[in-house]
Amino acid sequence: LVLSLLLRKRTVSTKAALKLLDDANAAIHYNREILQNALEHVSEGIAVFDKDLQLICWNRQFGEILSLPRELIGIGVRLDEILRFNAERGVLGSGPIETLIGERINRYLSTEPFLERFVERGLVVEVRANRMPDGGIVTTFTDITPTVQAAEQLERVNESLERRVRERTTELTRLNAALERARADAEEANISKTRFLAAASHDISQPLNAARLYVTSLLERQRDRETASLAANVDASLEAVEEILGALLDISRLDSGAMKPEIATFRLDEMLRQIEVEFAPLAHEKGLDLIFVPCTQAVISDRRLLRRLLQNLVSNAVKYTQSGRVLVGCRRRRGRVRIDVYDTGLGIPQSKKRAIFREFHRLEEGAKVARGVGLGLSIVERIARVLNHKVDFKSALGRGSRFSIDVPASKTIPAARAPRQEIVDPESRQLKDMSVLCIDNDRQILDGMEALLGGWGCRVFKSTDLTTAFGAIDDAHVVPNGLLVDYHLDEGNGIDAIIALRHRFRIDLPAILITADRSPDVRERARAQGVEVFHKPIKPAALRALLAQWRIHRVAAAE
Repeated sequence: LVLSLLLRKRTVSTKAALKLLDDANAAIHYNREILQNALEHVSEGIAVFDKDLQLICWNRQFGEILSLPRELIGIGVRLDEILRFNAERGVLGSGPIETLIGERINRYLSTEPFLERFVERGLVVEVRANRMPDGGIVTTFTDITPTVQAAEQLERVNESLERRVRERTTELTRLNAALERARADAEEANISKTRFLAAASHDISQPLNAARLYVTSLLERQRDRETASLAANVDASLEAVEEILGALLDISRLDSGAMKPEIATFRLDEMLRQIEVEFAPLAHEKGLDLIFVPCTQAVISDRRLLRRLLQNLVSNAVKYTQSGRVLVGCRRRRGRVRIDVYDTGLGIPQSKKRAIFREFHRLEEGAKVARGVGLGLSIVERIARVLNHKVDFKSALGRGSRFSIDVPASKTIPAARAPRQEIVDPESRQLKDMSVLCIDNDRQILDGMEALLGGWGCRVFKSTDLTTAFGAIDDAHVVPNGLLVDYHLDEGNGIDAIIALRHRFRIDLPAILITADRSPDVRERARAQGVEVFHKPIKPAALRALLAQWRIHRVAAAE
C-alpha cells in the first residue's frame, strides 16, 4: 500500500512513507503475536508444513506432545526427519524404518485421522491433517489419552461383565441341569414309590383278602357269643388295615400325578344318595342323625374323586361326633355349588387349623374318641388340589365344624337315573344252587373264598389258572352261574380269562374281576367287557349282594 502511494502520489514525503511502513510493520507484528498467542493457548499441538513438507509454523504443544528435541522444531525441518526420530524411538511400531516413514507420510497426505501411541509415556495422540490451497498441510495433534483410557476401561468393564454373565450363565446352566436331574430323580423316586406301594399293596392285599374271607365266614357260622365278639374285633382290625392301606396308596398316586381326573357332568343327588346309604348304618349305630338335604344340581368334576373327597369328610364328621347330627347340603352361588358337611362334634382349635391337613396328624381330643391314623383330611386336600376345587372350613371348639368344597356348576342337568329295584327274596340270601367258578393264583384265597361262598350255599369250583378251570368245569359237567377271577394270574390276566370262559360256554357269564390294581386302564377294560371290578380286600357284604342279584336275574330268566 505504501509503495503504491509513493508511485501514484508523489506528494507523499519520505518521512510519511516511512511512518506508514512502520505502522504496517507494527500491525503485522501485532497480528502475528495475537495469532501466536492464540496458537500457544490451544491445547492441541498444531504444525503447518509447506508443499515440500517442511515445517513453517507450529505451537509449543506440538513439540511437547511429540516430545521433540529443539533441533527438530524450527522453520525448514522436514516431516520425514520428525518421523525418522519417532521411528527410531519405536513409536511408529516395528519394521524397516524407511517403510514405516513412507507409510506415515502417506497417512498425513491422505488427510484421514489416525492414532499415535507413545507407550513409554502412556500417551495416545490423535493426528489430523488438512491440505492448504498451496499444497501444504495443517496438522493437529490431540492428546486423547483420558478418552482412550475411559474407553478401554469401559471395554474392560464390558468384558468383565460379559465374562461374569458367561460365568453366571454357565453356573445357571449347571444348576438348571442339576435341578433337572434332581427333578427327574424325584419323579423317578415318586414313580418307584408308587410302583412299590402298588406292588406292596397287592402283596399285602392277598393275605389280607384271605383273612377277611375267613373272618367273615367265621362270623357267619359262629354261635358262641364270646368267640363271635373276638371274630368281630379281628374283622374291625382288618378293616382298619384296609383303610390305611387304601389311604396310603391314594396319597402316593395323588402325589406322583398318577391319579388323573376324568371330568364329566353328573347330578349330585345320585352321589349323595350313595354316600348316605354307605354311612347311615354307622351313624345309626352311634345314635347320630345323618341328614342329606335333597339337591338336584349338576356339577362338573370327576365323579370318583369327588365322591372319595366327600366320603372322607362325612367319615370324619361321623367319626368325631359323639352326639347330635351330621348334615350334608348344597348351596348354589355365582355359577358354582358349595357342598357343606356340618357336624356337632368336637370342633377344631384355631391354632390347629393348618395342622389338620398334614399326614398322620391327629388332634389329641379326636384320638381319644375314635381310631384312625390322620390321613383323611390329607387326602381331601390332595384331591381338591388335583380337581382345582377350593376347600374351606369353619369350626368352633366344642360346638362342631363345617367343611365345604366349591365345585363348578353345570348349566345342563342330566336326567336322573332310574333307582335300582331291589327284589326281596328270602331264598336269595342263601344263594342256593349257585355254581361259582373262582380263579386265583393264591390257594389261601381260594380256600377262603370256598369257605365264605360255601357258607352262603354256593357250589364252588376252584382253580389257579385257566387250563385247570376248564378241566374242573368239564369234570363236573356244569356251566357256572358266575365267575370270580383275580386279575394277576401266573399266565395272562383275569380279563382275558373271563373272555375265554365266555367264549367256551357261548354265554355272557356274569363276572367279577378281583384286583389290587386301581389303575384306570384296568377299570376301563373291565367296564368295556361288562365285568364288575372289586378291589382287594373285597367286602363280603358287597360280594354277597351282587351274587344275590345274579341269582335273582337267573331265576327271572328261567321263568
